[in-house]
Amino acid sequence: MSGYWDIPEGTECARKAWLTGRLGAAVGLVGSIYHVILFPSETTLHAFQRVANATVGMATLGAVFGVTTCLSAEIRDAPEDPLNYFAGGCMSGALLGARAHNFGVGTACCLGLGTVAALTKIGKKEGWRVVGPPIN
Repeated sequence: MSGYWDIPEGTECARKAWLTGRLGAAVGLVGSIYHVILFPSETTLHAFQRVANATVGMATLGAVFGVTTCLSAEIRDAPEDPLNYFAGGCMSGALLGARAHNFGVGTACCLGLGTVAALTKIGKKEGWRVVGPPIN
């Protein structure tokens, strides 16, 4: 996410999609490698397919998040509104539901990812810290 927060909200949507897609691909790659190690495949090809499927899927979710938050900020003319991040998380969750062919999964993922994304934006704006020494 190096550079993501430096880009003003609602601008450079392609760059934001690239950065979030890259992060999604990295998370998907690491997660799928762990999955293949813990649950080995019968063939190398099948293991490679699982890794590629997860990596591409997570990269897509990241890119959809980046584009949605950026376009929402641009269209609504409210660049610092956490609702833009909720929309991005919700769209990514809806994509997961569509992939699973399950409305319930999409709804739950929309609400969950949207809430996490909005809280992340609020925390960034207000200077919340998750790790590190306490602030005096």
